[in-house]
Amino acid sequence: MNIMQKLSSKNLFIFNLVLIGAIFGFSMAFFSFSCSAPKARAQAQESPVIIPENALAVADDLQTVFRSVSEKLLPSVVELKTVSVRRQQTPNFNGIPWEFFFGPRDRDQEGQEREFRSQGLGSGIIVRVKDGTYYALTNNHVVDGASEIRVATKEGREYPAELVGTDSRKDLAMVSFKTNDYYPLAALGDSDRVAVGDWAIAIGNPLGEQFSFSVTMGIVSAVGRTGGPGGNINDFIQTDAPINQGNSGGPLVNIRGEVVGINTWIASNVSGGGNVGLGFAIPINNAKRSIDEFIETGTTSYGWLGVSLLEPNRETAAGLGIEGKRGALATHVFLGSPADIGGIRAGDFITHVNGREIRGVNQLQMIVGDLRPGNRAVFSIIRDRVSREVNVRIEARTDQLAADNRKLWPGVTVIPLTDQMKQSLQLSEDAAGLLAAQVISGSPADIVGLRQGDRITSVNGENVSDIASFFKVLREKTDSELWFGIIRAEASVESLRFKR
Repeated sequence: MNIMQKLSSKNLFIFNLVLIGAIFGFSMAFFSFSCSAPKARAQAQESPVIIPENALAVADDLQTVFRSVSEKLLPSVVELKTVSVRRQQTPNFNGIPWEFFFGPRDRDQEGQEREFRSQGLGSGIIVRVKDGTYYALTNNHVVDGASEIRVATKEGREYPAELVGTDSRKDLAMVSFKTNDYYPLAALGDSDRVAVGDWAIAIGNPLGEQFSFSVTMGIVSAVGRTGGPGGNINDFIQTDAPINQGNSGGPLVNIRGEVVGINTWIASNVSGGGNVGLGFAIPINNAKRSIDEFIETGTTSYGWLGVSLLEPNRETAAGLGIEGKRGALATHVFLGSPADIGGIRAGDFITHVNGREIRGVNQLQMIVGDLRPGNRAVFSIIRDRVSREVNVRIEARTDQLAADNRKLWPGVTVIPLTDQMKQSLQLSEDAAGLLAAQVISGSPADIVGLRQGDRITSVNGENVSDIASFFKVLREKTDSELWFGIIRAEASVESLRFKR
């Protein structure tokens, strides 16, 4: 069969027809898909996200609250720009080939003082106004050592400011600036009502002017935190609301727009002090009295009780019968102090002040410091396992009074001898006495010759076998003089006598 006959055969015709139909079908399918795919994708993109109306209403309400708080507080927040000036001698370059690298130098300038200026940045919150003078609360460390202070507002206005007063113990300070412009005062809340889990909103100027007047949000992570930098005596509010350098002095705000704290410090393991969710604020109730005193006198005063305090360890608490109780142990009492006159004695465990529970040493120091000199306060104590109350008239604290160790009675801190301590000191199991853990320099105990590491076996001739008997004899048998029976280097000796 020749080629023409093959092409015109019936079988070949059918095959060609099927092939042409298949090609046509694939072409139409491809064309249809390519036209419909964009439309399908557009429809998929336009499909709305379904959110339950009740949930969306709650979220909208919460968003409205945060917006309202921000709008309310931001006009009351200020940015503090400080300049500190220090003088330092210019270095001598003897022995350094200065001329070789940099050319001749002016030797007359070497060794002379030069002025160095450094800039600082912090935050503040406007809390008072009087006759066109606005007063802003901030941290002491923001303005400490500053020779120039300027206040900037969110609207971009700047004013020269003056330092009104400082309090290094609480890390508080106040500055003032004059203007005819209007700025609202921040509403101060009640920090005693702050609880873990509350909303917390931080406002301030973190990390420089580029991020000024920032608002961050979180919760209250803890309350009553202690151990702030520089011996700060506040019981801090801890928050995870992001706080960074520059936020210091700015407000921590509750969901009602009330200032409940002054942002002060952060705990961070990040180089440069970055935020890791551990920020701390001074409770605003700790600052309310300082605000008034700064404006009235430019200074702040502290109440003085006249005791040295300790949080007892387990053995001491067991020996005094105060296991599981909150408070602070008065280990020493200043002779002639309000505590001494009012009837507080060494060994008393203070649990309440004016009905307010004491959680530890720091809180007691803070509460006593906030008592006004001349006022009376009721101290609830435990003595000889019995609760009682003592009425004390508070005096003003001065550094001179608090540093006079000659009146610190008795001046020795004792702890019971535990089995573990006996082993570490290589003492026999039946070793007697109480260990002198600390002897304060210049105190009566130091004057009579007591030394750290001595074992006290008697007070004024009365045997003391445990810590309870030590404080009991100290209260009842030492009105006129004091001496100790001690064991030192396995030798029993008697100390000198201290006449009161």
